[in-house]
Amino acid sequence: MIFRKRASWAVSFLLPLCVGCQTASSTPVRPLDAPLAQKDNPAVTTHTYAKPSRAELKQKLTPIQFEVTQNDATEPPFRNEFWDNHAPGIYVDVATGEPLFSSADKFESGTGWPSFVRPIEDGHVVSKSDGTLGMARTEVRSSAGDSHLGHVFDDGPVPTGLRYCINSASLRFVPVDRLAAEGYAPYSARFAGGAPAPVPASTVNACATPKPGEQPGCEATLETAVLKGGPKAASSLRGVPGVLEVEPDRPETVRVIFDPKRIAYADLVDKWVSLGGTGGQR
Repeated sequence: MIFRKRASWAVSFLLPLCVGCQTASSTPVRPLDAPLAQKDNPAVTTHTYAKPSRAELKQKLTPIQFEVTQNDATEPPFRNEFWDNHAPGIYVDVATGEPLFSSADKFESGTGWPSFVRPIEDGHVVSKSDGTLGMARTEVRSSAGDSHLGHVFDDGPVPTGLRYCINSASLRFVPVDRLAAEGYAPYSARFAGGAPAPVPASTVNACATPKPGEQPGCEATLETAVLKGGPKAASSLRGVPGVLEVEPDRPETVRVIFDPKRIAYADLVDKWVSLGGTGGQR
């Protein structure tokens, strides 16, 4: 059973959903109003962002951040950090700190993931063909760190007509008042005089409003479950293979993001009960 949700969505268990979906036949086009290249924007930093070793990244990143950026996983929609973030600032690669997107280019896509009309500038986000799931899509990755970010589709709003649908777990947000302190001072000029007006919301993308009888073009690979009872056992559950994130949900429940390829929902509930919980809810 597949659930769709907006901000008020409170379903406890998600089967795979799309991450900024489009039909298999659609091919993204290059934006007409592309971000400024370095040669056109001398204020942009030329800092080099080195990628840590895989072992270092395992220590630095949370399990879900590592799974998304290094193993190409897709987080659940509406249950991620930045899908509804409206603060002014920039989004950088969680692995390297490389600038990737600006809040000025973010829009409400209705998909449950952060969506942008373009990268912050040329060269920081690269694309590659993705033939998984039996369809042709365009994956986007960070240039310096080669982190998996998400996919780009050609059903976005003006001015580019593109929708970069990105995993929150791939990003770290740097608010405007922290740009200089964290080494991103050249980007402060873009917010001089207040935050730029956000890109208008789009309601035409194929993930939010697929055609009747048409399947979404891509799916989340990670799932969410809400487990009842035994919150004190949450710390033990974090060490279970396939469990990526465990957080309190309500006084008597915890929310778990897990990889169904590594642990099935039924096995997750059985493990939870063995640790003192009372079961799961759907």
